[in-house]
Amino acid sequence: MSGTTDQTSSEALLAILERYPGVRVWVVGDLMLDEYVMGAVDRISPEAPVPVVRVRDTEYRLGGAANVARQAAMLGAKVSLAGIVGADAAGEQLLRLCAAAGIDTRAVAELPGRATTRKLRVLGHSQQLLRLDWESAAPCPAESTLRMVSKLTEEPRPDAIILSDYAKGVLTPDTIAAVMPLRGTIPVVVDPKHRDLARYRGATTITPNLRELEAAAGGPLDADDPEAIASVARRLAEEAGLDAMVVTLGDRGMLLVSVGGPHIAVPATKREVYDVTGAGDTAIAVLAVSLGAQAPLLAAVQIANAAAGVSVGQVGAVAVEPSSIRNALAARPEGKVLPRDALAARAASWRMAGKRIVFTNGCFDLLHSGHLSLLESAAKLGDVLVLAINSDESVRRLKGAERPLVPQAERAALLAALSFVDAVTIFEEDTPLETLKAVRPHVLVKGADYRPDQIVGRELIESNGGRVAVVPLVPEKSTSALVERIRGIGRTG
Repeated sequence: MSGTTDQTSSEALLAILERYPGVRVWVVGDLMLDEYVMGAVDRISPEAPVPVVRVRDTEYRLGGAANVARQAAMLGAKVSLAGIVGADAAGEQLLRLCAAAGIDTRAVAELPGRATTRKLRVLGHSQQLLRLDWESAAPCPAESTLRMVSKLTEEPRPDAIILSDYAKGVLTPDTIAAVMPLRGTIPVVVDPKHRDLARYRGATTITPNLRELEAAAGGPLDADDPEAIASVARRLAEEAGLDAMVVTLGDRGMLLVSVGGPHIAVPATKREVYDVTGAGDTAIAVLAVSLGAQAPLLAAVQIANAAAGVSVGQVGAVAVEPSSIRNALAARPEGKVLPRDALAARAASWRMAGKRIVFTNGCFDLLHSGHLSLLESAAKLGDVLVLAINSDESVRRLKGAERPLVPQAERAALLAALSFVDAVTIFEEDTPLETLKAVRPHVLVKGADYRPDQIVGRELIESNGGRVAVVPLVPEKSTSALVERIRGIGRTG
């Protein structure tokens, strides 16, 4: 089936985030302790051609399934974790970190004679130089993992279950077979590491990356050929008895492949990538919590995709806060176009965060360099730039029956696509006064063709402690001039 690019509105996605607190999640899988040794590199060792790291700090973080649990807890979910640790210092440290994150670890079993999986990363100037691993990948004894699962059943019934498989011996066929009957109708999401995807039969969806999908398919796949990827994913999902598969494609985003429907591409937002460590953990945690909050699968994938994009902009396995996900969703062009009440709520959150709000308004019909110059100047006066544009009816009343040339929805979308614009709203009145009352900006900006006494809302802004800024205009650049020029060409052409 051919693909689609249907997307859920940002407002609908943001509403799902509000339902996260209180969602119950079980996380079952391979637990790891991540250790980061950080410092500066100033020289090469005289003993061997390797960098010498002058250590400044050592930090411990949760890894593997424990990191998935931490991310779910960060979202406000009530998390119960099941896994295996060794009778060692690393296991004790892992449990302390879980307790600090508010994760219930009553179903974490200690297995004497087996080392806690530990990964030590050495970083110089935030760049990873070396990784050391302590681990055992042998299957855990069935009696240990079944006892672990039975402990979970003492907990309240969850809204979602995550199987976080790092192929370290916890998620054996026996373990998976013990978990699946507990699901009932709730979603089960799996991060797979085994080629045989049928071992996860009974799950709702699995989230392989392209390399893992290639291993399951037994051959290479072209990252730029979503049709071929979807065809393979659909076949494997159907064979494994899954409802759908979510293929993660790195900087290309995600591909949602339903067994009985078209595949849907969810593109990634372009970001500077510092470290991909933990991005998969973030994605599956957000996906599962979203499904536990009754989100449709496509919406859950979109939120997970946005969260993974935030994650790769940080160093190491770091839990992404809900506020960062909200900001990522709101920064999408379609997420910037807001009705007045939603804009007022977002402006209130910006003020609480200490951000300086800049506001300007106009028709913005036939976007041109003069508009861009005005907006760029305005954006430099604060942290957040809000645009209020006249509706089509408002423009007609001000400019005449032939205007606007560009409908309001298209004008709003073009402005929202500008990186330095944070929000766009459309007002029906002849002036933006009511919108100004709702937003209460710190700075009101107009072009130099206005005198201060002509600027609507000046008294309101100044009475609230704000200021009005008049910025220079690009000479001979206006929509009216462009319209007259086009008409002139039409008459002489």
